[in-house]
Amino acid sequence: MAFLRFSIVSKLFWRKRGSLVLKLLCFTFPVIVFCEFLIYYIVIIQCHWPQLKTQTPEGSKQSSGSVLKAMFLADTHLLGEIQGHWLDKLRREWQMERAFQTALWLLQPEIVFILGDIFDEGKWSSSQAWSDDVQRFQKMFRRPDHTELIVIVGNHDIGFHYEMTEFKLKRFSQVFNFTSEKLVTRKGINFVLVNSVAMEGDSCKICRTAEAKLAELSHRLNCSLQEQSQYQKKCSNVVTLPPSSPILLQHYPLYRRSDSQCTGEDAAPLDKKNDPFTEKYDVLSVEASQKLLWWFQPRLILSGHTHSACEVLHDGKIPEISVPSFSWRNRNNPSFIMGSMTSTDFSLYKCFLPSENTVVAVYCAAGAVLVLLMLARFQSLRILPFPFVQHLITKHKAV
Repeated sequence: MAFLRFSIVSKLFWRKRGSLVLKLLCFTFPVIVFCEFLIYYIVIIQCHWPQLKTQTPEGSKQSSGSVLKAMFLADTHLLGEIQGHWLDKLRREWQMERAFQTALWLLQPEIVFILGDIFDEGKWSSSQAWSDDVQRFQKMFRRPDHTELIVIVGNHDIGFHYEMTEFKLKRFSQVFNFTSEKLVTRKGINFVLVNSVAMEGDSCKICRTAEAKLAELSHRLNCSLQEQSQYQKKCSNVVTLPPSSPILLQHYPLYRRSDSQCTGEDAAPLDKKNDPFTEKYDVLSVEASQKLLWWFQPRLILSGHTHSACEVLHDGKIPEISVPSFSWRNRNNPSFIMGSMTSTDFSLYKCFLPSENTVVAVYCAAGAVLVLLMLARFQSLRILPFPFVQHLITKHKAV
């Protein structure tokens, strides 16, 4: 009889404990789904494609075919086999994958540009490590056929100038179909892609080749923009391009002294804003910057590298936008740029991703509630996980 009673009590105990586990799982699962999936949709769905200044609501349907929807992001810094903890790598890559895939699904861009530093260790990774990193990148940044992805080289992909070799540049070019100093034309819009690591100005072989290609592109663009009758001899054998001032895309920003004039919630931290930039390391040299401005007279420049946002006017008329890092490892509030563009106009909008602080706060709040629920349940079962908790509750009842 005693054994039967013990058996019944034991079954009731384990049934209650199983019920507790089920309730905890029912509480925990929605929190995980929210923080790892839903939050990206909730935040990114608030972003929208900007309207062009010359585009009126009445004529938007007629002109929508000529508007290019372009997305710009930078500095993904996929960790390699040397630096970074495996858990950090797993977490950051999951965040970037969810953010990118959600943005593609909700916003439907026609073309995506990544402005360099795709990898964190491309400058020294072995052939096997490089292959592994490329496979992870292709999985994370997969895209439908109707969305084009164009990648620009950065210093972490092939090394700074003193580390850059033809082998590293060729390796990168074979994977991403990137040709230094390449021109991409979509819907009459000319994008000039610059290997800013090669803008050292020291006449190295890669640098000489890069500058020669840029000079040739500049000539083609100038011939396309000018009246043919005025430049008939100089442009007689030139294959012309759409007559549109180019948009310059590169990893390094053009020269500026510091980020002291940069504003916004994703600008450089206050303790780093006034740090002077080093030419050919933080930004392009003054000479290289002047060359690019003189050669192309771009209507817009987009760059990365600093991991923080900044807007600069060059020569008082040419805007440059520094795109912040897309990785939560580099900043708490990553973002990307959305651009509505035509051959004569453009409009930009910054789309922020979920803040790391928000996700951590949700997890902490959920953890606190979970602990309270467990303590309350243990008390009802007269089983507390720690003796001192039992003592505190007994003392409280006595009072």
